[in-house]
Amino acid sequence: MRGLRSLEVWKLGVVNYIDALKLQEKLALDRKLHKRRDTLLSLQHPPTYTVGKRQTVHNLLIPQSELEAIGAELHYTQRGGDITFHGPRQAILYPIISLRDIGLGARSFVEKIESTMIELAAMYGVKACPGQSGETGVWVGERKIGAIGVRISGGITSHGMAFNIDPDLSYFRHIVPCGIADKDVTSLRRETDAVLPEGEIVQEQLISCFARVFGYNNLIWKEDASVHFDYETE
Repeated sequence: MRGLRSLEVWKLGVVNYIDALKLQEKLALDRKLHKRRDTLLSLQHPPTYTVGKRQTVHNLLIPQSELEAIGAELHYTQRGGDITFHGPRQAILYPIISLRDIGLGARSFVEKIESTMIELAAMYGVKACPGQSGETGVWVGERKIGAIGVRISGGITSHGMAFNIDPDLSYFRHIVPCGIADKDVTSLRRETDAVLPEGEIVQEQLISCFARVFGYNNLIWKEDASVHFDYETE
């Protein structure tokens, strides 16, 4: 009989990007030192552009001085991938997990993240697939619905995936999303004929897809995770 594989899920609501980054760094260190089990952060960000470790800020199409006027921030990160946008009504999952413990390499990890978002889209009758060569993320035809940008250090993951439920897509006009020109960005709202439930329900469905794809069969929900968040980031 297969044993339990546990995953602690923190539901954080809307979190400033820098606060979420500090929390990931703390949890990743704790995971590396075997002080905690695999953890999944579930959250959303205020309007935020992030640039990966290749520092491709040239793919930001407006002057940085104008970001405040559109209500957005810009942050540089150590994740893989190019520039992307995070905002309300976009489901974000940051897995802080040990790849060694679950027997995955980096490529397999990314493929399972792709499968997580593809499975969620399929629940609403939307056929999504991984990008072609050089195209990261998950796509519906020529339109990108989910972004991936991960960091792996010492076998521990951080950063992760962002799935567009119903974000304000106009923010994507100010960047070359993930460095891929001449491609559109889409959302579950735009692609499905189904009536979408509340965003929180869709986000929980994404968590369930993640657990299924990665083989976690014991989810430990931290519904009051904001309390833990305040504590961990002091």
